[in-house]
Amino acid sequence: EQSKRVITGDGPNGVPKLMDLLDEPVPGVGTYEDFNTIDWVREKSKDRDRHREIATKSKESVLALMKSISDAFSGWLLMLLVGLMSGALAGGIDISAHWMTDLKEGVCLNGFWFNHEHCCWNSNETTFQERDKCPNWKSWAELIVGTNDGPFAYIMNYLMYVCWALLFSFLAVSLVRAFAPYACGSGIPEIKTILSGFIIRGYLGKWTLVIKTITLVLAVSSGLSLGKEGPLVHVACCCANILCHLFTKYRRNEAKRREVLSAAAAVGVSVAFGAPIGGVLFSLEEVSYYFPLKTLWRSFFAALVAAFTLRSINPFGNSRLVLFYVEFHSPWHLLELIPFVLLGIFGGIWGAFFIRANIAWCRRRKTTRLGHYPVLEVLVVTAVTALLAFPNSYTRMSTSELISELFNDCGLLDSSQLCNYANVSVTKSSSNALPDRPAGQDVYTAMWQLSLALVFKMLITVVTFGMKVPSGLFIPSMAVGAIAGRLLGVGMEQLAYYHHDWVIFRGWCSPGADCITPGLYAMVGAAACLGGVTRMTVSLVVIMFELTGGLEYIVPLMAATMTSKWVADALGREGIYEAHIRLNGYPFLEPKEEFSHKTLAMDVMRPRRSDPPLSVITQDGMSVEDVESLIAETSYSGFPVVVSHESQRLVGFVQRRDLVISIENARQRQEGVVSASRIFFTEYTPPQPPNSPPPLKLRGIMDLSPFTVTDHTAMDIVVDIFRKLGLRQCLVTHNGRLLGIITKKDILKHMAQMANRDPDSILFN
Repeated sequence: EQSKRVITGDGPNGVPKLMDLLDEPVPGVGTYEDFNTIDWVREKSKDRDRHREIATKSKESVLALMKSISDAFSGWLLMLLVGLMSGALAGGIDISAHWMTDLKEGVCLNGFWFNHEHCCWNSNETTFQERDKCPNWKSWAELIVGTNDGPFAYIMNYLMYVCWALLFSFLAVSLVRAFAPYACGSGIPEIKTILSGFIIRGYLGKWTLVIKTITLVLAVSSGLSLGKEGPLVHVACCCANILCHLFTKYRRNEAKRREVLSAAAAVGVSVAFGAPIGGVLFSLEEVSYYFPLKTLWRSFFAALVAAFTLRSINPFGNSRLVLFYVEFHSPWHLLELIPFVLLGIFGGIWGAFFIRANIAWCRRRKTTRLGHYPVLEVLVVTAVTALLAFPNSYTRMSTSELISELFNDCGLLDSSQLCNYANVSVTKSSSNALPDRPAGQDVYTAMWQLSLALVFKMLITVVTFGMKVPSGLFIPSMAVGAIAGRLLGVGMEQLAYYHHDWVIFRGWCSPGADCITPGLYAMVGAAACLGGVTRMTVSLVVIMFELTGGLEYIVPLMAATMTSKWVADALGREGIYEAHIRLNGYPFLEPKEEFSHKTLAMDVMRPRRSDPPLSVITQDGMSVEDVESLIAETSYSGFPVVVSHESQRLVGFVQRRDLVISIENARQRQEGVVSASRIFFTEYTPPQPPNSPPPLKLRGIMDLSPFTVTDHTAMDIVVDIFRKLGLRQCLVTHNGRLLGIITKKDILKHMAQMANRDPDSILFN
């Protein structure tokens, strides 16, 4: 026993005080390196031990009882803070993006901080027809040239629009490049990977949060074809990760922290769309890897708090939480399911095309010289976007405005170009719903412009998503679908007007009735395209009806979403996030993917037949020097501990990082530990020769229950064990003797090989 003790100064009678090395944990043991996978089993059992300790102590004293109550309450408090912080940030992002988008067209004379809508809000000179023209709001041409008419003024406005767009995007990409390279892109693929147990240090740090928030506003206002939804999930996860540091329970345990991040993903969607329940379902269906019931309730609470915070900030100024509120309530007819399913097919085809094209473009960016010039690339794409977008009023406005315009139903009071139908004497003056009418000249112009906008959005989004600025995908995909849907809807409406005696319209569409709502088609199209790109189903439908308030249209939305998922799955197996995870080579075991090959554990394990034998540590035969040279020569993240080199019977498994830290710590704090000291993993230290240096006992850092499978275990079972338990590695034995080891990386490489992909594309330390 003498060997384990450290002399720490003299006691009262000059007797040396003795201290046990294993009683206090060594700082750093049980933590992980960057770009490594966490061991879910170990983290969960650590948390259970901590919980058990608190529960037993709480019976002893009042103070300990208070501690146990505060420990139980800390999770809910953390959720409250995450909700408040994310809601506040999202409100700020919404308001500033709205203001900066309008800044490209003009400025308010009452105060430059008003956006266009607020500027003309309390002006008395606005007419109903031209509600957005008021003397206080001046376009750039009016300020510089003095008039808003004529070719010179148009060129002036055009020029200012392009210049502002370039300035915003240049600022965005420069900030990302200089301060937080992790702030680019959407962030959802990386968050999926992190939630599956991978560690990317700094991805959810404070710099990433600050830069992502600022550059998100800049990128959205620059008029690029991107949304703010994916990045808001990243922002919410950053908030959660930073706030986790306030509570030791979450700071010290990676698995507990993953539960909070799952809830934060729900918060992100909740504030992005004002859809709290949709957010919870999104986290469950799309992002999370491990989602226990407790996390479900916490996500629900956090999403509620966040939505409440956003609503009290009221960024849209209309006391509504939702982005695109619709007020059409005309019932849909059963036969309309045919065009809805057609929209679903379109959405699926577009989704599959978009994923292929975008991945091909991103791969070019990674492999060719294009990737060396991120700033130039962003500026070129912005310039092209701005030059092509300005002449067409539907692409000039921000994408969210475009979508709400397309979702809008034409009432009596609408002055929009899409609603300029030829007037028919209106008999039903009681309601705002008008009968189907023949399209006027303006509607045909609008159709042309929308068709051009559709082609433009489809092509430019492929190039934009994945650039070095924060970019979401929800809004551009919805815009593509909404344009296609609106075009189809107006077509159906005109068909029904001119051919109401056809078989398909005869029973339900009498002349003078309002049978077809083009806005509904836009809504269904938006859902179909978003479903085709992301392959969401349940959460997408819930998000769509929370977003628009159109509860009667759940069935059309379900039909279109399901169709688009089937069509897109038939054309390509993976959604955009899975495709990006694979492109970047993140070690993510896809829970949806089936493992269908008949291989055994011994085909996948290392060492292979031609390799040198497995690096192992014996339980009592090695000195500190031997272990240190083993660590120096290899780069493995852990070593199996065996009884002896001859018997190869397994004792346990020890992590490389824990070994390094423990040996360093012992050399500093335990007297007499030198390179010749023996290392023991046994329970009792055997008697030592008289003049040998004191040994080092490291049983405390060894995992005594490593997961093992036999060499004849089928690989699909091994993959299931890895998925469901979240393992890092699994040892392979034969008749109790250690044969080899399978890590998560080996499984991913094996799966890549089986699918004829490059097995070395998987990124791991």
